[in-house]
Amino acid sequence: METLRVGLAQITALPGDVTGNAHAAAQTVKEAADAGAALAVFPELSLIGYDLALLADPTLVITADDARLDPVREAARETGVTAVVSGAYRHPGGGLWIAALAAKPDGTLLPQGKRHLHGPERDVFDPAPQGPLLDVHGWRVALAVCYDAGVPAHAADAARQGAEVYAASVLYDRAEERRFDVHLASRAMDHRMYAVAANYAGGPGAGLGPGWESCGGSGAWAPDGRRLTAAGAAPALVIADLDRAPLDALRAKDADAGYPRGTA
Repeated sequence: METLRVGLAQITALPGDVTGNAHAAAQTVKEAADAGAALAVFPELSLIGYDLALLADPTLVITADDARLDPVREAARETGVTAVVSGAYRHPGGGLWIAALAAKPDGTLLPQGKRHLHGPERDVFDPAPQGPLLDVHGWRVALAVCYDAGVPAHAADAARQGAEVYAASVLYDRAEERRFDVHLASRAMDHRMYAVAANYAGGPGAGLGPGWESCGGSGAWAPDGRRLTAAGAAPALVIADLDRAPLDALRAKDADAGYPRGTA
């Protein structure tokens, strides 16, 4: 596939409602498929909303065979779209990850945990190891969760694995709008890969805890760091086309100049 079409789901979430958010995500995956997307990405903790206080309820934790994710799995199977939702996931070691959960068209679920935790997340979650790349129609896709994108080593490791797309499930608030753009633009430019990110829409009562107000801005960045698409602050499904030709051309130019990827 010479062009990978991606849907970035800038959503509000139903606080603490895994089932309701999974059904809403499944509908969004179908909308992304109708728009021709092969990959759909949702924000950080999209299955419950970003409010760590909610996790006092252990029923909000997702497990590998969790039936509440069946609508997302079925939507992926029906449409052929790889759907990346996010939740609090019970990992094999028994602790919790903030995880990107990739529902693949073959019916499997690939969980990848957040490697770089931020603030009070460290009191609830374990840091995860670097995960494997996804294959989406021949494109090599690395998953990131929010602050992962703010740590250059995370994208550098993905580049060494051969990533062509860096796909992030995030929450950046209004005070971090510039930081959001710089983080994703830098990850794309440093390693000559596309970056895409899905952020929330709205604030408290729209899936975010007290004190949070999302800056929106979900979209895509080119391998030279340019913004390709950007949402406003309202709910939206942002569609971005990632073309292989400019990616290959920039990588060939860097190779001729002796510039190694995966070293930033």
